[in-house]
Amino acid sequence: MIPDALLLVSDAQAFTAVAVSTHSVDLGNVTPKRQIGTGEPLGFAVAVDVAASSTTVKLEVIMATDDALTAGIIVLNEQTRLSADLAAGKLLFLDLPVQPPAAGWLRYLGIRVTPAGGAATVTLSAWLTARSLFSVIPTAYAKNYVA
Repeated sequence: MIPDALLLVSDAQAFTAVAVSTHSVDLGNVTPKRQIGTGEPLGFAVAVDVAASSTTVKLEVIMATDDALTAGIIVLNEQTRLSADLAAGKLLFLDLPVQPPAAGWLRYLGIRVTPAGGAATVTLSAWLTARSLFSVIPTAYAKNYVA
């Protein structure tokens, strides 16, 4: 799958301390608010570009009131992984809730990453996608012909 550039929030972004994704997904300021995941569950696909050298990495799906993901932050999903779970090439999926949180959907979505312990670094790419479009890393099979 090739992610849409407008849904890519981190592109081989190195996280060395707590930080948010370099980009956010703008849901727009419309009424009524967007119904995220209605009919099709959504979430953030996360690809490990460079293995984690920290002890643990906390991954959070967040929403905020500003595009820099610094104001009014609400955490929608949180996972803490050991660095051994974050080898280069690993793929993870962080679901968005199907129902809106009590505060309703805020305008911007993104991720926040907190590496902890050791050299505390991990490089990730992340994009918003439908759960049904997320899969494991493609496998190359041997060709069944002689060239």
